[in-house]
Formats: sequence, C-alpha cells, structure tokens
Amino acid sequence: MYFQASAELLMPMKRVLIYSHDTFGLGNIRRMLEVARHLVQTSPEVSVLVITGSPMLHAFRIPTRVDYVKLPCLSRNTEGRYAARYLDLSLETTVRLRANLIASTIEDFEPDLILVDKKPFGVEDELAGALAALSERARRPKMMLLLRDILDSPESTSHVWNKNGYFKAIETYYDQVLVVGTPEVFDLRKEYKFPPFAAAKVRFCGYIAREAGLQSRESVRRQWGVSNEEPWVLVTPGGGEDGHQLIMMCLNGLSAMPPAERPRTHIVCGPEMPEAPRQAIAKASALLADVSIQDFSDDLMSLMAAADVVLSMGGYNTVCELLTLHRRAVVVPRVQPVAEQGIRAARMAELGLIRTLHPSTLQPADLWRALRVEMRSQCPLPRLHSMRGLDNVSAALLDALGIASTSMQARGSLALGSEAVATTTPPLSTTNPGKSIAPPPVREAAWTRPQNTPCAR
Repeated sequence: MYFQASAELLMPMKRVLIYSHDTFGLGNIRRMLEVARHLVQTSPEVSVLVITGSPMLHAFRIPTRVDYVKLPCLSRNTEGRYAARYLDLSLETTVRLRANLIASTIEDFEPDLILVDKKPFGVEDELAGALAALSERARRPKMMLLLRDILDSPESTSHVWNKNGYFKAIETYYDQVLVVGTPEVFDLRKEYKFPPFAAAKVRFCGYIAREAGLQSRESVRRQWGVSNEEPWVLVTPGGGEDGHQLIMMCLNGLSAMPPAERPRTHIVCGPEMPEAPRQAIAKASALLADVSIQDFSDDLMSLMAAADVVLSMGGYNTVCELLTLHRRAVVVPRVQPVAEQGIRAARMAELGLIRTLHPSTLQPADLWRALRVEMRSQCPLPRLHSMRGLDNVSAALLDALGIASTSMQARGSLALGSEAVATTTPPLSTTNPGKSIAPPPVREAAWTRPQNTPCAR
C-alpha cells in the first residue's frame, strides 16, 4: 500500500496547452486565462501552458501551475483584416513565425490535451500544420475547441466556416466542441447550420460567471467620493480599443444637462484605448465636476457592483459580469465588422436581462433617457441560471484527461447538455429605441415568472 501511494504521488501532472485567439481586445485572453485558472484550482493534477499573442498578457495575474508562451502580436482593423501589430514584418512572415513557435511548443511541451479558442485552424490557419502533424502520431493529445455563445451573424459564420473547412476540421481533428453559452439564448448548431457530425460533438456549458470583486460597495464609493445615496453610473467600453465614441457620447449628453441633474459618473477607458482619444476624453471629462476617470481597473467587478447602472458595450466578458452581478445595464454593442455583440445584446434584451440601444442612430439624449429609466426602475430583473460555464468546461476537460472532476454537480449538468435559462418577468427592451419586441418563445422549463410583476422595461 505504501509503495502504491508513493507511485501515485510521483505520477506526472497532466499537461494542457491552451491556444488563445488574440487579435482584438482583451476578451479572448481574459476568458482563456479564467479557464486555465479554474482548471488548476479544480484539480492538482493539471498544469497549463497558454500560448497567445495578446499584448496585454502581462497585466493579468497568472496563477500557480499556469505559464505562457508569448507570440508576436497581430492586429485586426475595423474591416476585419489582420496585420503585424508591432514588428516590421509582412502578415505572411508573422503568421509563419507564429506557426513555427506553436509547432515547436507542442513538440517540446507534449500536451495531453489541447484547447483551441474560437477558430479550429487558428488565426490565418496558423494551427493547420500542427494539427496535421498531430493526427499522424500514434498517440495524439485530446483536442477540444472552445466557442463563445455567438461568433457572428448566421449568414457570415456559415459562409466562413464552410469556405475555410472548419466543419471538416471538427470532424477530422477535434474530440469535442465546448460552447460557453446556452441554446436557449443562441443555439449555434441550428443558427450556423452545423452538419450532424459536428453538431454531435457540441456541448453547451453555460455562461461564465465572474469571481466577486475585491472591495465592498461602500469601500469603492468612498474611494471615489460618492455617497451611498447618490446615483452612480459606471461607463466601461471593455478593452477600449474602439470605445471612445460611446464615452464621448455619454460626456456630450452630460454636458447638455443642467448641472443639478447630472448624476455622478465614473469612466474606465480600458487599457487598449489609443492615446489620442484617451486625451480627448480626459479633456472633456475635466470640464464636468461630477465625472471621474481612470485608464484601467483590474477589479471591474467591484466597480460594477458599486454602480447603480452600467453603460457598456456588448462583449462576452462584460455581459457575463453584468449577469453575474445581476446589475442593471444599458448596452450599446459593437456592430461592425462582426455582428456578435449586436446579436448577443438583442437576445439578452429579449430575455429582459439588459436594455440595449443600437449605435447607428443613437443620440446623447437617447442614451441618457435609457440610463435614467434604468436608474429609476423598481422592476425586478430576471436571472440567467446557466452561469456554470467554468465548472462545466473544467469537468469536460478533466473527463477527457481521465481525471475525476471534483464537481459532480458540474459534470451532471454538462451531461444534460445545458442548464435552464432564466427566471424572468416582463416584456423587454430592444435594439432600436422606441420599438417594442415581444419575448421569443422559450421552452417552458427554462422560465419561472415571479408573481405580480406588471411593470415593463
């Protein structure tokens, strides 16, 4: 018995390689680092190596038993085209350099499982060579693809996936496709017309709940000089790379109000906002006594929890933070070059979880009208129940590695395909100001309506 126990203690840890899609914003690297953190916290038998080109990787806390390989950065413009971000190299040369680094990392790290984010062949197909080489091995690692709830419009995604052979890649190389979303909100198998062989590999894991903030509501408000009785608006455009227009619209609306009617407002620009718009925002906010501003926060959850209403864009991580906190929000999604945020905002609004405004015709007065409605509303917000994404992703990865999950509840819910969606109340907000949309039909078991809720948002 002693020798058997000693042998078990000397068994090497399972190795997981996580490839993070990393060309725009902070969303992908934040999500994949959360998966890595939760995985090593769930099991002491796992170590994780993250491979990414994110320029902001150094800003995040890297947990024990997680390390990373940094790739040369790529950028994506507003038309969706890629380029080298910092190096004086062509796109072709940069992708070849990245692909070689990825291949050598896989060769030397010898992972037991590879988790790929978003694109089955990686950015610009940089994983294609490594996947082909792995398929020829006698012993290849388990291959898992992680998709967020919504990728792009059904038309665009179906076209791109068929054109680029992504469905064939799932059939040939991948063991499972894990979706951090729920089919009641967006069933990508149907929306994107997954072939039966690809749909059969899909497992819905639920949305990713965020960890609680580090500070109390009272502490945050005291830090920024806001009393508990004052209404407080938080403005956050996520990473901030393209969020300056939303912030400037917010500031323009504030400046048009009588000073006595301006609510206290706090702006977090985001670490990827370019310097010129950052300076313009600082200059405009300096003229408004009720506005405070900071470049970046590593504790956004505390700020959100302290605010009465949040003004944000519609990225996956931001929406998950709002859902975790059950926080009132007005969401103005990015709608170009991909439709992901607009679709997510519309679906969440149809469930009554947020209020959303389409950016194409939005004016400062419309924006502040919506914010005031949310600040004054007494209607109960519904809750989205399927927020166990990290538990279920970890359970799926550990199952693939042959390691018993410490969360039997997570494994059970994963086996059922997805969790229930929401308790909700009334008719809901819309993507277009002034236009009402009735809630879509939802499976009966997904909803529990509170009694006596006549108000509508």
